[in-house]
Amino acid sequence: MSLQVLWSLFLAHPAGAVNSLALFFAVAGAWVCLVTRVREQRGLARVLADGELDVQDQDERTLRINRFFYRFGAACLGSALLLSWFSTRL
Repeated sequence: MSLQVLWSLFLAHPAGAVNSLALFFAVAGAWVCLVTRVREQRGLARVLADGELDVQDQDERTLRINRFFYRFGAACLGSALLLSWFSTRL
């Protein structure tokens, strides 16, 4: 598809194009949140399998990375909500 065809499609159906972008952001944000949760659970299982009973001693860097990815996923979901709301006004 050429860029001209995509632009004419956007001009013909602007709400559908914006809503498709919102759907993309929603799927990406949900995937980031889900993968971060799975990563946390695997890390916790690895710590418990090593026999270290003190789980509260997690690395600060790991906690910071997990917080960043949760915030990024929440921002994607929030922008998807705003884009979806905006597409109803077009």
